[in-house]
Amino acid sequence: MLFLKILAYAFGALAVACGLLWVCQGTGLLLWPANSFMLDDRGWAIRGAVMVSVGLILVWLAYRADGRSKNGL
Repeated sequence: MLFLKILAYAFGALAVACGLLWVCQGTGLLLWPANSFMLDDRGWAIRGAVMVSVGLILVWLAYRADGRSKNGL
C-alpha cells in the first residue's frame, strides 16, 4: 500500500507541474519554447487548470489515505 501512496504523490506532483506549465504557456506568461503550438492558446490554459485540479485531488487523496489507515477505518 505504501508503494501506491508514493506513486499517487509522484503522479499528482507531476500533474500539477505539467498543468502549471500548460497554464503559463496557454496564457502567454511563459513563452518557452519559442516555436511551441501551445503559446497564447486559451484552450491549453483550460486543460492545464484541469490537470492541476486532478493532480491536487490525487495528492489530497494520497494524503487522506494515510490518516485513515492510522485511525483504523
